[in-house]
Amino acid sequence: MLKIIDADLNDAQQANDVLSLLNSYAKDPMGGGDGLSAYSQTHLIEEIKKRPNIRAVLAYVDAQPAGVAICIEGFSTFACKPLLNIHDLAVHPDFRGRGVGRKIMEHLTALALTQGYCKLTLEVLEGNQKAQALYRASGFATYVLDPAMGGAIMMQKKIG
Repeated sequence: MLKIIDADLNDAQQANDVLSLLNSYAKDPMGGGDGLSAYSQTHLIEEIKKRPNIRAVLAYVDAQPAGVAICIEGFSTFACKPLLNIHDLAVHPDFRGRGVGRKIMEHLTALALTQGYCKLTLEVLEGNQKAQALYRASGFATYVLDPAMGGAIMMQKKIG
């Protein structure tokens, strides 16, 4: 049985499940391959709890933690409405191919509708074709304002 919930990070088991799934994702080549740092493993849940604009979603299959999404509320200046960025979405390797990611996406879409978000956003690695297929099937497309200017690209600048 597949169950999707909004995680309660004050619940020790759910907090541990979020951390464990994120660490598994970080160990995967799509997550960088190194796992979470000792600092992140120690402080991540408390740091997330300090930020009311971050929410976590957990997927369980037969009561086993199977997937996680960490989402951060942002704001669209053009729409003048809030948006929800799916910062992390991961399915544990033991549960891939069972519809867990699709159900998480359905849950987040329903959440976005009920909370008045104007859109969901995310980033995905170019080589992660399975995730891209899931996102396209869930209604995502590349971000284009003017086709002559091309699609938006994700960039970063690490600080510290």
